[in-house]
Amino acid sequence: MIIRLGYVAISKSLENITSSHTLNYTNFQKSNNNINKIYEIIDKNLTDLEEIIKYNIKNNIHFYRLTSKLIPLDSHKDVHFEYIDQFRDKFLKISTLINNSNMRVDMHPDQFTVLNSVKKEVLENTFRILNSQYQILEHLGIKNKVIILHVGSNVLGKDNAIKRFINNFKKLPVKIQEAIVIENDDKIYNIKDVLDLCNILNIPFVLDYHHHICNGSKEIDIAPYYEKIFATWKKINPKIHFSSPKANNKKDMRSHNDYIDVDKFIEFIESIKKLPYNIDIMLEAKEKDEALFRLVRNLKYKTNYQFIDDTTFIV
Repeated sequence: MIIRLGYVAISKSLENITSSHTLNYTNFQKSNNNINKIYEIIDKNLTDLEEIIKYNIKNNIHFYRLTSKLIPLDSHKDVHFEYIDQFRDKFLKISTLINNSNMRVDMHPDQFTVLNSVKKEVLENTFRILNSQYQILEHLGIKNKVIILHVGSNVLGKDNAIKRFINNFKKLPVKIQEAIVIENDDKIYNIKDVLDLCNILNIPFVLDYHHHICNGSKEIDIAPYYEKIFATWKKINPKIHFSSPKANNKKDMRSHNDYIDVDKFIEFIESIKKLPYNIDIMLEAKEKDEALFRLVRNLKYKTNYQFIDDTTFIV
């Protein structure tokens, strides 16, 4: 099994560089709806994203999650602007870097993206967000587009909520349906719920191991489910989210730690290593790439895993 490690959005090693500069609607209104304010932020975000991608390439990081804030206010119902023509060259340059390096890039919309919401305005906003994020991946030339979603709320009960998800999923354009991947969450939808839903919709399941520990590990033995979960990935390698709790108490259990618990990580790897898949693992740690490289150092010290490069190893 070949395993690649990735991180989320911000590099802690690059000072004052972030592709998550944003502008809220209130401040946009205060600027007299000056679209140039949005363009300034897009320009800065794309410039910084190019630097982050270059950093990833130089450090052999082959797996990266884009920020959902790259294009501010793009999905707001009362803000209308076109940006691709103005920034076509920047998108092309970043796209070339990503694709020439064979980097895997995906997106994960924020908590306001709820496909099974009972509120019309939330659902309409969700459709706009999904379209916006799909377009970003399209403009960046990402061939295998992945947009990660949670199932969402459980208003009117879990069964009804899942039915709403299915119905609303089918209202999406086919190209966006084909990009969506579902993740188990830490409170409501466990691995059994999500696996059933993914099989119904014939879409991939991204396993969040930390969420499973928070929601279901006492009732569900995950070992028999690994192969079923990984088998939902038809086009690209299965993806996993891995993080460690801020603290092992009820209050902080669900929050992410700054770093990864290497012993728990090794325990997890040992439990999946005999399966016939290559796996990409997104590390959801607050110290981002610093956490990734600390984990690598600890793995080299504690295991005999064969490292192919800075972030890729064989077990």
